[in-house]
Amino acid sequence: MTSGRTATVSTHVLDTAAGRPAVGVPVALAARPDRGAEWLPLGGSHTDRDGRCRDLPVPPQDTAHVRLTFGTGTYVAGATGAETLVADAAAATAPADAPGTADTADAPGTADGAGVTSGPAPSGGPAEAERDAPRAGGGGAFFPEVTVTFAVTPGEHYHVPLLLSPFGYSVYRGS
Repeated sequence: MTSGRTATVSTHVLDTAAGRPAVGVPVALAARPDRGAEWLPLGGSHTDRDGRCRDLPVPPQDTAHVRLTFGTGTYVAGATGAETLVADAAAATAPADAPGTADTADAPGTADGAGVTSGPAPSGGPAEAERDAPRAGGGGAFFPEVTVTFAVTPGEHYHVPLLLSPFGYSVYRGS
């Protein structure tokens, strides 16, 4: 049974590591009339300079479930200028007294004047941060895509923001 009205969907993506909108994230929209039905791809868009998708297609009138798939791997890989996620992840895990961040002339694991490292390398330093940070190359993003499925009611509007960081994300029903 259809009511002649359809649900509408909007979204935006915020890069919480950089504290700004995530620009250029591909977003695909699909719908289905009930739980057992096949997904119908409806199209997609990319986030704009405000991190918003302003032109997502309208789901059919009989839609019961909507699925948004965010191409976060493209964003994290830096294809859209998202290198801030990688740099911020590395900087966030480096301790304040790591080599290169303070005077470390006498600290263990630092290079002497001849470029020789003495003592054990401090844990949690830049090497560890670099290893753990998502990369634009072979390692890829920790979450290469984020898929969010939710139920809809005809005539209602659903705004579903994605808050993205290098190793986590959050979604909620906005207004």
